[in-house]
Amino acid sequence: MTKPGDELLFLALGGSGEIGMNVNLYGCRGKWIMADLGVSFADANYPGIDVVLPDLDFIEKRQKDLLGLVITHGHEDHIGAIPYLALDLGVPIYATAFTAGLIREKLSEEGLADRVKVKIVKVGEQVKLGDFKVEWVPLAHSIPEMNALLIETPFGKIFHTGDWKLDDTPVIGEPASAEALKKIGDKGLLALLGDSTNVFNDQPSGSEASVKADLERFVGEADRRVLITTFASNAARLQTLGQVAVATGRQVCVAGRSLDRIIRIAKAAGYLLDFPPTVDFDAAMRLPPKQLMIIATGGQGEARAALSRIAHDSHKLKLSEGDTVLFSSKQIPGNEEAIGIVQNALAARNIRMVTERQAHIHVSGHPGRPEIEQLYGWLKPEIVIPVHGERRHMAEHARFAASLGVPRTLVQQNGDMVRLAPEGPKIVSRERSGRLVLDGDVILAADGPTMNDRRKIAANGLISVAVVLDKGNRAKGRPQVALQGIPVEEDREDFVEEVTEAVLDALEGAPRDEIKLRETLRLAVRRRATQWTGKKPVIDVMLVRI
Repeated sequence: MTKPGDELLFLALGGSGEIGMNVNLYGCRGKWIMADLGVSFADANYPGIDVVLPDLDFIEKRQKDLLGLVITHGHEDHIGAIPYLALDLGVPIYATAFTAGLIREKLSEEGLADRVKVKIVKVGEQVKLGDFKVEWVPLAHSIPEMNALLIETPFGKIFHTGDWKLDDTPVIGEPASAEALKKIGDKGLLALLGDSTNVFNDQPSGSEASVKADLERFVGEADRRVLITTFASNAARLQTLGQVAVATGRQVCVAGRSLDRIIRIAKAAGYLLDFPPTVDFDAAMRLPPKQLMIIATGGQGEARAALSRIAHDSHKLKLSEGDTVLFSSKQIPGNEEAIGIVQNALAARNIRMVTERQAHIHVSGHPGRPEIEQLYGWLKPEIVIPVHGERRHMAEHARFAASLGVPRTLVQQNGDMVRLAPEGPKIVSRERSGRLVLDGDVILAADGPTMNDRRKIAANGLISVAVVLDKGNRAKGRPQVALQGIPVEEDREDFVEEVTEAVLDALEGAPRDEIKLRETLRLAVRRRATQWTGKKPVIDVMLVRI
């Protein structure tokens, strides 16, 4: 499908079938708009990689038909890929002030501040992009200025929720207006593309304001230093923590570049203006322990984040026996091991820990079933397409929406081209989607030769063999053998000797063609390695002729 015809299309290139890396396209009458451009974070399947990017090949081939990039909010899984991919798209980015500040800082770090246009929009403002009219509609979340996108098209209106929750007391920002949302529903809503993250939760997510009481109680009861870790982007939580520090007579020290960045950008956008002044690391360590509260990054166990370094005593800020660490955040699935390493390091030093399982010190930024039911009652969508979730989340979301009386639902995945209208929803084609990785400063295919080689080496090890040959294919001296990650341990010398003999034996009668000779030696070495270890390591053969 080259271009959308007289129809309304939806295509997810990320975020459907996974939590993270959100990229969504809407197409109508030959043109496209993109909602969000996020990253995911690597797991053990991506050795040496921190950041995973969406493959935008589909829209890059249609770049001249892309009208703009519209952003719901500033979390990494919605804006993190912008500094790496937006320049090639060549279109303006539209976002509200706080989110635009985060994007501009990211672009500046990559030297792209003057090369990618970021346009600030106001809540309630409507931006016209071809046949699309986009309006930013405020909803609560765990970051300021989360906005759903109300997209008006010739075929009807779409409500793209982004990440959201319902919160009458959000601490920072505007709560969702029931009246405004009902008006949207009363005017008719063709389709809702909705967050599926917490669809299995029978309880509402809870108000941000509700965590203050327990945070203040635990900080107030502590008689030594207190460290609180939370998501850096949760400016509302930072506002609460500032109030807790003032109420308990503690001074605040902030540890983590991302926290410094959020506080600076939030203040520029008019938030956190009464956040207490902070002290630097040296001044913090001179304070009596009872007078210090540290706010630190690293609640997900990130090895280089402030909390991990503090836990392992490799940071200027120090904790000691009897101090308290509060985890004012949820454990993201997949981070259990990393968080466990940090918590074990703290426990080994007799530092007390309190998590959201033990006290009400965190609330989710995503809607539980009661909130979904309430929103759908207001909006009355004709179609619901679940996004932002693994397949199980999206399937349950579709079932739940149907049980609420939504006439039509469809479960799609990244790469499914969905016709929303006319006669939708219907999957009409499969398009290319996939993943790229950021490896140092280079963007690579997630399943390309480099990453596949790295996985093989990580799983099976590497044997390098260098052979010096004369013109008659005879070895001049003994081959040199180097091992990396081969499980021979104390038998290393014996193994190297056998591999060397295997190379010399293989040279006898070997073909003179260099490619065939290299393959003959490679197979000989791998056979010997498999006999010894049961594994099939990567074999690198270098031939030097004299």
